[in-house]
Amino acid sequence: MNKRFQPYYDIIIFAVTLLAADALWKLSVSGDEKANVIAIWGMDLTGWFYAIEVHITDCVERLIRLFSDTLVRKNDITLTWPNGHGARIVWSCTPVKQCFIWLCLLLTTRGGWWHKIWYVPAGWLLLYLFNILRIAIVTAVNATHPEWFHVMHVYVMKYVFYGFMFLLWVVFVELIRTRKIPHCSLRKCFGRGRG
Repeated sequence: MNKRFQPYYDIIIFAVTLLAADALWKLSVSGDEKANVIAIWGMDLTGWFYAIEVHITDCVERLIRLFSDTLVRKNDITLTWPNGHGARIVWSCTPVKQCFIWLCLLLTTRGGWWHKIWYVPAGWLLLYLFNILRIAIVTAVNATHPEWFHVMHVYVMKYVFYGFMFLLWVVFVELIRTRKIPHCSLRKCFGRGRG
């Protein structure tokens, strides 16, 4: 690689991987928010996605109920406020796509596999938790400012989510991959054998 671009190597790989993973997802997944069938490479995963939608709705409802008791569960995936506004949790509200992109990002980033083996699932967990918070915030906006819903949902929180993913990636590049996991041989860990 040209020395001029060497300092930007990781960020270039990040950007290319993010765009490629997003394109691969869009080419592989059929069905939008209104579709009755969601398929990946022709495999019908509608039931699986629906189970995740219901789970995310459960989590968002529990989180919001910590602060407000006026939220109403209309059905498995719909939450509403007394003002009639609310949110329907659809498959694109799940963190599945972002977890796929996260896996692609870590697979293409330089670094030891020992670090990636634990950091990929740790990233999935953090993305899952952050997604619940994101959906709860977007849903809560509808309680008092339903006119902000579209902007918060489509623009603000979507990019905050990707910003959070970028932050996790920066932590890996700058902190995690530069550390070396100490090797622990039996002799070193348990002392030298006697006799």
